[in-house]
Amino acid sequence: MQEKYDPAAVEAAAQAHWRAQDAYRVTEDAGKPKYYACSMLPYPSGKLHMGHVRNYTINDMLTRSLRMQGHNVLMPMGWDAFGLPAENAALKNKVPPAKWTYDNIAYMKGQMQAMGLAIDWSREIATCDPDYYRWNQWLFLKMLEKGIAYRKTQVVNWDPVDQTVLANEQVIDGRGWRTGALVEKREIPGYYLKITDYAQELLDHVQMDNPKATLTGWPDRVRLMQENWIGKSEGLRFAFTHNVKDNSGALIGDGRMYVFTTRADTIMGVTFCAVAPEHPLAAHAAQGNAALAAFIEKCQQGGTTEAELALKEKEGMDTGLTVTHPLTGAALPVWVGNYVLMSYGDGAVMGVPGHDERDFAFAQKYGLPIQQVVQVGDAAYDASQWQEWYGDKEHGVCVNSGHLDGMNYATAVNTVAAELAAKQHNGVGLGEKKTTWRLRDWGISRQRYWGTPIPIIHCEHCGPQPVPEQDLPVRLPEDLVPDGSGNPLVKSEAFHAGVNCPQCGATARRETDTMDTFVDSSWYFMRYCDPHNAEHMVAEGTQHWMPMDQYIGGIEHAILHLLYARFWTKVMRDLGLVKIDEPFTRLLTQGMVLNHIYSRRTAKGAKEYFWPKDVEHVLDDAGKVIGSKLKTAVESADGPLPAGTPIDYEGVGTMSKSKNNGVDPQDLITQYGADTARLYTMFTAPPELTLEWNDSAVEGSYRFLRRVWNFGFKLHGMAGVTAAIAALPAKGAAHGAPQAHFGKAAKALRHEIHSVLGQVDFDYQRMQYNTVVSGAMKMLNALEAFKGDASGEGAAADDMALAESFGILLRALYPATPHIAHALWQALGYAAVMGDLLDAPWPKADAAALEQDEIEYMLQINGKLRGSITVPASADKAAIEAAALASEAFARQAAGAAPKKIIVVPKKLVNVVV
Repeated sequence: MQEKYDPAAVEAAAQAHWRAQDAYRVTEDAGKPKYYACSMLPYPSGKLHMGHVRNYTINDMLTRSLRMQGHNVLMPMGWDAFGLPAENAALKNKVPPAKWTYDNIAYMKGQMQAMGLAIDWSREIATCDPDYYRWNQWLFLKMLEKGIAYRKTQVVNWDPVDQTVLANEQVIDGRGWRTGALVEKREIPGYYLKITDYAQELLDHVQMDNPKATLTGWPDRVRLMQENWIGKSEGLRFAFTHNVKDNSGALIGDGRMYVFTTRADTIMGVTFCAVAPEHPLAAHAAQGNAALAAFIEKCQQGGTTEAELALKEKEGMDTGLTVTHPLTGAALPVWVGNYVLMSYGDGAVMGVPGHDERDFAFAQKYGLPIQQVVQVGDAAYDASQWQEWYGDKEHGVCVNSGHLDGMNYATAVNTVAAELAAKQHNGVGLGEKKTTWRLRDWGISRQRYWGTPIPIIHCEHCGPQPVPEQDLPVRLPEDLVPDGSGNPLVKSEAFHAGVNCPQCGATARRETDTMDTFVDSSWYFMRYCDPHNAEHMVAEGTQHWMPMDQYIGGIEHAILHLLYARFWTKVMRDLGLVKIDEPFTRLLTQGMVLNHIYSRRTAKGAKEYFWPKDVEHVLDDAGKVIGSKLKTAVESADGPLPAGTPIDYEGVGTMSKSKNNGVDPQDLITQYGADTARLYTMFTAPPELTLEWNDSAVEGSYRFLRRVWNFGFKLHGMAGVTAAIAALPAKGAAHGAPQAHFGKAAKALRHEIHSVLGQVDFDYQRMQYNTVVSGAMKMLNALEAFKGDASGEGAAADDMALAESFGILLRALYPATPHIAHALWQALGYAAVMGDLLDAPWPKADAAALEQDEIEYMLQINGKLRGSITVPASADKAAIEAAALASEAFARQAAGAAPKKIIVVPKKLVNVVV
């Protein structure tokens, strides 16, 4: 055994051992309880970041600890390999996305292997592999057969210069990210999946107050986010009537403009209506109004999502049209609003500025009437300033509402619903109660190259036709290089060559849209279970491993990825492929890794960022950070900057390449070793909380591992300890000899080690890995402080206590730092007794070691600590009191005074009042 800790040598040897053993290959073993622990698969961007290190170390600790406890644990890994970043990189570097992607996968896989992760690489998948995406296509066709998938037109972002559709993230301030051209909204055909058919079940399983909820192992925060995104609303859908006719003389919408509201109690407060720019009434009004047409065109630039519109400044324009209030008969102006989405509801909303904050701001901006129709208590209403109680529906009653006055929310809603249902317009009732959902069907068509080809053939005679199942997969050509002029598949003769209509046999063309990459990540975790099955999408492996026991990933995926994966699982269930309702039993959303951010404005006004290693904080007299400055000279956009140059300190934020505050895991591994990187990310914060980077704490983690190594090297040179290790029980028991054989010091050591072990064991169960590491540090402190008997039988017992205790420390530490623990386990001879550390018996606290012959009590005199006393563990209250009064500390402090009262806190302290 080498004397000095050499992380590179230790880790290389351990990894070579694991490879030779094929230690992490997992099979379906019915003889052991299964446990499926999986991290969200990464995008192969080129390099791991510290968030990856943290995520995968959490998973690895769980995997290793459960395997030691007898579970058959699956920890797989793959690559979310399709998507826009690869196309952008290909455009920049003039190489095919496939080459960029596969090169990145190879590099990142090497980084993961350097971390020593217990991944079963025999199950590796990449979503850009035809053997994988074939099943995306197959299930899409099954959904098409069942009516779950369908085709309709969709509103997209269109770059008129590049002649291509842009993703929402490619639209910046209403312009194309590459050309800077004003983005247009166009309607083009696309494919959708009916996730709305599953809305109620998706809600039931996640809703926190629902007796049907099954996802109780998910964080409440994530469950609430899912519930809000699904967005079930009970309300009233009703119509404002009108006489607006189209160019043919027919009433637009049969003379009814429908809206949906959850606040029918405020119907008497409607002072205007707003429609989406694409609404038929808006289009009609714009025909004779150039200003309105220009406004509508402006609204159609930019993003198309609800989230993006929510961030926009609310703008509108009067159409000049009016609709009729269904109860009062009043004429209400119709406005076009840039915040109204045609794809949500009926593309129109009623404006109640008196009791809706958005409508209130809109009305104030354009001078529209604001009318109070709800009163809460005796609060004064002020139409010049919004107050929170204006939107309160639970505690208010109707006012200024005619026959509705005095009614509470529920009564008013029921009354209005009944009245509107009874009112007829052209033989149709004007309103009815309705449940609506914020959730919309999932549009999966993407007008991009690097993705799963949608298996459709377009025929001039027969229209869109599904690709025959035997012709799957429709292979994506991997040699195309995007040039910025649209989807390369459109121009690829090789992609379209020889394609005939499956229906009539005529020459046809393939669909050039590819699938949303959320499709790839909606079921990859099931494919891990059957990664090489060429006949079936999923089979026996999936039946064995699913549902997943523990899923680990970032909070940024809490809505769409998880929602789509849940939907995809339910569809697979309904198609008879799986027998589960939900894919993930437990979910952990790990916190982000943060670091300090430093910047300055250049002479031209741009912002440039500086690496934390080049900057130091400026502190005030109280030690508070009040600024920062360069501690070394650096090059900048304005030329050389000398040391001492003031720099702006922006606080801490997520690590980012663009902000020069990232830490390359490879640099950390090269300098300190993978075990230090793993230990630091686990020790510094609980897994679910953010971790603020601290270079000195990294160094501290490295020093701790050196101490562990040094102590192991010390024991390696002690013949008595190595002999004691050889005498340890081979299986099960955590201790090596009867309690009676140990002297006082050995008993104290064992008591401390087993006490801490009990807490460590509990912390492993609840995945609080930061306190696991703290426990290991306490164990090492106890071992280093141990001073036993020098000779004879006592020395042999001391050696046994050391052998047992260090073996417990190595097993407790192993899931966090497997390389160093493996090396010491092998070198000291534990492996010869208990086998490879990966499958060694998990230590359990020994009840006998936790029993104490004597107990130390803190001694207080009049509430102040004055010393301690030691009494037999069997001592009763009277004996403890007598020992306190007989102590030297009491005699000194009491100065002959008689005690007035003695308070004994069992096993903790004695307080004597004099």
